[in-house]
Amino acid sequence: MQRKFMLSSRGGNHQSRVIVIGAGIGGLTAGALLARRGYEVLIFDQAIVPGGCASTFKRRGFTFDVGATQVAGLEQGGIHHRIFQELEVELPDATPCDPACAVFLPQETEPIKVWRNLEQWQAERQRQFPGSEPFWQLMAKLFRASWNFQERDPVLPPRNFWDVWQLAKSVRLDTLITLPFTFMTVGDALKLYGLEKDQRLKTFLDLQLKLYSQVNADETALLYAATALAVSQSPQGLYHLQGSMQALSDRLVEALTKFGGKLYLRHTVEEIQTQSGKAIGVTIRNQKTGEVWQEKADEIVANVTAQNLVKLLDTKSYSNYQRRIEKLPSASGAFVVYLGVKQEAIPVECPPHLQFIYDYEGIIGENNSLFVSVSKPGDGRAPERCATIIASSFTDVEMWWKGTPDDYEQLKQQYTTEAIARLAQYFHLTPETIIHQEAATPRTFARFTAREKGIVGGVGQRISTFGPFGIATRTPINKLWLVGDSTHPGEGTAGVSYSALTVVRQIEASR
Repeated sequence: MQRKFMLSSRGGNHQSRVIVIGAGIGGLTAGALLARRGYEVLIFDQAIVPGGCASTFKRRGFTFDVGATQVAGLEQGGIHHRIFQELEVELPDATPCDPACAVFLPQETEPIKVWRNLEQWQAERQRQFPGSEPFWQLMAKLFRASWNFQERDPVLPPRNFWDVWQLAKSVRLDTLITLPFTFMTVGDALKLYGLEKDQRLKTFLDLQLKLYSQVNADETALLYAATALAVSQSPQGLYHLQGSMQALSDRLVEALTKFGGKLYLRHTVEEIQTQSGKAIGVTIRNQKTGEVWQEKADEIVANVTAQNLVKLLDTKSYSNYQRRIEKLPSASGAFVVYLGVKQEAIPVECPPHLQFIYDYEGIIGENNSLFVSVSKPGDGRAPERCATIIASSFTDVEMWWKGTPDDYEQLKQQYTTEAIARLAQYFHLTPETIIHQEAATPRTFARFTAREKGIVGGVGQRISTFGPFGIATRTPINKLWLVGDSTHPGEGTAGVSYSALTVVRQIEASR
């Protein structure tokens, strides 16, 4: 059955209809910007709340961020600041994270604090990693060049003349310094300065980079790492939102509806229709009624993983694209413990974000490390004199889909028990201080975000998948666009918002 939507008109001109698949931050940003520019926008998402991996849920008075817990790009000129200015909505209230993170290496009680102040961070790393300053100075130089380049809105990877022209316009003399390092990893840079055997430095870099690039220092592209490792310093910075991460998606929904766009939750897009190499519409299922119908579109923006995208297509017609996606290295999943606790469980002056690794011999991602986010008093995430603790570790997604339901529950309980025991080494966790606890696995993320097998964090930023070698926003199918953490510049709300802005510019240019 074909559902009829009311079309708004502006000046009597025909509006191009855009369907956005997915109401994550990338999809909401693209939809809101297109609505602002006069397009008729319909966004469909299978979830019950918008925001995707940056959404929230509530339990017993506590508000928990599902996945993402910090935001970059809120500063003057930052990507969120730019987008919200165009959308004419206020940025959500936020405070800078300082330190951005406190990292505890094995058997150490004093953390490495990643300060926002440049001089303070320089003094900290010189004290923690003697002899490493030439490496950090190289990273700072590459960051400045890469940041200037990115601020000029290049299109990466380019797929037609207009994309190439945007890329060429972004290149300046200051960009050329990066060229000799294009095919280097962080591991290569450490060897360049004779630091490859510095176990503490290497482990610290592995921990920090895994959060952003999904891979360790030996695999992470050096130019990507230069930005990932410096974005927490002033005048940039990582921010803690007042209320929850949902504040970001709420503002975007506000802008979308203000400009006539429409958001339909609990609606699953089951297929993308194509004709003669062009995307022409989608098949949608209403989860509440079971009704299935088709919607035509002039443009389709998919805010899904690359792995999910190929499942929505007739892959016989786009087999080369499918093969490329299937050859991507396996993506990580996450195991997450959500705790609602009494304030007395939180140490005095606890940083908002912490990382723990428990064994130098272990592998990061194999339940050997935890990334922890802690609420702040008065930030709206917990009742008075209470707090939230969210602790996540990277995990292999495949093992969570094997065995019987009992095997799954046993594995989940094992991970939960171990995570809480490790957290109790820093936090005061007892039956009396823990008010609420629950856990999420890749299967949980697959159910609530629809991401293939519950993968998180997008495509790993290896040399083979970074920047000019990555997955493009412009797909092989005309009028079909991809936004989100599978595309340049990668994961995080700032990264997916940048990909959304790129697609909006490409759509405008194509019309």
